Amino acid sequence: MFGLHYNLERSAIGMVVAIVLVASIGGFIEIAPLFTIDETVEAAPDMRIYTPLEVAGRNIYIREGCYACHSQMIRTLRDEVDRYGPYSLAVESQYDHPMLWGSKRTGPDLARLGNKYSDAWHSAHLDNPRDLVPESKMPAYPWLLRTQLRTDDLANHLAALRTVGVPYTDEMIAYASIDAFGQANPESAQASGVAERYGEATNIRLFDASGQRLTEMDALVAYLQVLGTLTGATAPTQTAEAE
Repeated sequence: MFGLHYNLERSAIGMVVAIVLVASIGGFIEIAPLFTIDETVEAAPDMRIYTPLEVAGRNIYIREGCYACHSQMIRTLRDEVDRYGPYSLAVESQYDHPMLWGSKRTGPDLARLGNKYSDAWHSAHLDNPRDLVPESKMPAYPWLLRTQLRTDDLANHLAALRTVGVPYTDEMIAYASIDAFGQANPESAQASGVAERYGEATNIRLFDASGQRLTEMDALVAYLQVLGTLTGATAPTQTAEAE
């Protein structure tokens, strides 16, 4: 074995061939499961897509690095299911680009966070976590309440997501900016269009408790409030695998 490796190191062509061969084997192992993706992803006819406001909130979530301390994947272990709720299914990440499963938890998993706390709780927690959880190590994000949300590019975001398989219609893309405002302003004329395009179950309300303008806090809270609620495929009767 060592003699073979020594000879490969002395032959540039041989070393290149060996590297290509090993990389090809690793690549095949990673790519092969994609050919069975239709068999591994559960069917969820009720799965809905993110609204423009929720897409903006998800972008802020990524921008602020929230994924570095919070995962969005509950494993099938009993202690995880008991603490966080039903384990995550592949279909729940069907429209996530990129996926935010995470690899570590400094804070709790957020896969089932939607509607667990009130909008006011989320706004206060993001503004200064220690006002609600004195021992929290989470940084504060007070600028979210002060920063007006940019909406003029939301149509481009939806169009880009459509190119990778998210079923946004031309109408959804055309009304992206209007729908973002309408979702956070339930008394506005634009609110009804949000429900028509995204479903009656869509959260339409004052997420940051202020109807004066659309803020980044509105968007991030709107996103957090739908985590784990986009499909009913995750039945509460799921049982954990003992390990």
